[in-house]
Amino acid sequence: MRKTLTLIILNVGLLMIAYGLVLTFWQQYVNINPVSSNLLIPELPDPQILLRDSLKPPNSLPVLLPVAKTLPDYMGLDDQIWGENQQAGDQIALLKSIDNSLRYLSSAKSISDYQKYRIPGITRDRVIRSLTRFRQLVRTSRDAAQLWSMVQKEFVLYQSIGRDGLGNVLFTAYYEPVYDASRTPTAEYRYPIYRLPPNFKSWAKPHPTRQQLEGKDGLQASKGKLKGLELFWLRDRLEAYFIQIQGSAKLRLTDGTITTVGYAGNTAYNYSSIGKALADDEKLPLENLTMPVILQYFHQNPQELDNYLPRDRSFVFFQENYGHPATGSLSVPLTAERSIATDKSIMPPGALALIYAPFPYADGNQKMQFNTVSRYVLDQDTGGAIKGAGRVDYFVGTGKLAGEKAGMTKNMGTSPVLAGRL
Repeated sequence: MRKTLTLIILNVGLLMIAYGLVLTFWQQYVNINPVSSNLLIPELPDPQILLRDSLKPPNSLPVLLPVAKTLPDYMGLDDQIWGENQQAGDQIALLKSIDNSLRYLSSAKSISDYQKYRIPGITRDRVIRSLTRFRQLVRTSRDAAQLWSMVQKEFVLYQSIGRDGLGNVLFTAYYEPVYDASRTPTAEYRYPIYRLPPNFKSWAKPHPTRQQLEGKDGLQASKGKLKGLELFWLRDRLEAYFIQIQGSAKLRLTDGTITTVGYAGNTAYNYSSIGKALADDEKLPLENLTMPVILQYFHQNPQELDNYLPRDRSFVFFQENYGHPATGSLSVPLTAERSIATDKSIMPPGALALIYAPFPYADGNQKMQFNTVSRYVLDQDTGGAIKGAGRVDYFVGTGKLAGEKAGMTKNMGTSPVLAGRL
């Protein structure tokens, strides 16, 4: 399925780390010392500018460059392992997420993936060794400071050039929605999601667009290549579409049972943001354009769906996972706040990262505020919008609250970093 991260190459393995703030901007222009993991975020440069301008680094630059100086201590303090922001500690969840990556790395798929991976010095064997060593450190460290101290002693960091050659990246988040659905079409449940066509590999390119597959109104697929491939039906066309954006969903069926669906494949088009299209048409302001704002617009103007959804030519197919957790492109379960998605032509599949970024959290009154956090995460997914060295997507979990957090997450940060053991 599916945004900033850092890679750490051990002498015997590989670890990844990502930083979600423009640290230089903070220190030189905002004059703030972000020593607290509960820091409220000051106003940063609008990440929508990066989306609008589609910045790309010069082709002549290497993708990864050495970090010139020692990183500040606060950037590596992952207190969530022991509990922070009114959340229980999740050391067990982190260890399971590491184990999921190791399970992928023991598969035939990982062997094939790493044969295609072209970043010099990063091998499947090094990733395995890195994860194994880091797992030991997580189990034996008494707190975040001790863990970060060991990482600093054992790793040398390299930073990605980001979107623009200056290290800038866009951080977003995704989640597993929960929707009502039906196994059969009814007057109430009309909008399908689809299985991967059995002959999909033989489809000629360019692939059919979204409009060619399902029509402008989303109801014409039974007349074309998707006939008979309907997997489930949804009440709301936006819900069916958002499952494609998120790559998975939990479904409450009409018979009272619950099942899950996950990514099975996609057509050969990059995702096109309908929010950006609305802003380009001056239907909504680009500033503070979040998913709740987009949802409200379409709920107030449902006729506009026929105009804007076909502009996203990409199309995603699904498989039923029968209640199993949301899975990423590596076919292993995703872990809330411990899994990320990146461009796998650049970032090593399954590797470990440390992100330092502002994310929204609910306070005691269930109102969202941004806290700056460090998180060790596993690179276990990809997505149609996650292309290049300047995009990372952060998996925030399942359900309504996770959806609110994902919809508010759009922050500028520094790019992935690669590191090697001393």
